Amino acid sequence: MSIAQTLERLGISLPPVSTPAAAYVPFVQTGNLVFLSGHIAKRDGAVWTGQLGTDMDTATGKLAARAIAIDLLGTLQAAVGDLERVRRIVKLLGLVNSAPTFTEHHLVVNGASELIAQVFGERGAHARSAFGVAQLPLGAAVDIELIAEIAP
Repeated sequence: MSIAQTLERLGISLPPVSTPAAAYVPFVQTGNLVFLSGHIAKRDGAVWTGQLGTDMDTATGKLAARAIAIDLLGTLQAAVGDLERVRRIVKLLGLVNSAPTFTEHHLVVNGASELIAQVFGERGAHARSAFGVAQLPLGAAVDIELIAEIAP
């Protein structure tokens, strides 16, 4: 099954690339690697705010991370033209806006990792880091960046 067919089966329509909110670009390609800038969680077109362990639970944070993965896929498609060119998702880095006592960052970021695996299959198996932070831009609950290897 193609990536496009998988996305359709999952009911996912990829969004266009968001305009950066600061002094950076959405992606950079060097050689066969594409680096996507961090994407913050959005819900209904607005920043999905919250702090895990304070006013948001793990399951909701996981949904926010999944929403980010969809945005990342839209940016990746814009960067490479066709997601079939993706040889491998190399790494995700997830930052979770969390209370000092929150310890389930890895489960929150699974929302993105699991979707990436559904979409890309074996090519979606990736290295990953998940960190808790005191705050994220605009009060976002989650911020995730991605590195992908593409075919020349």
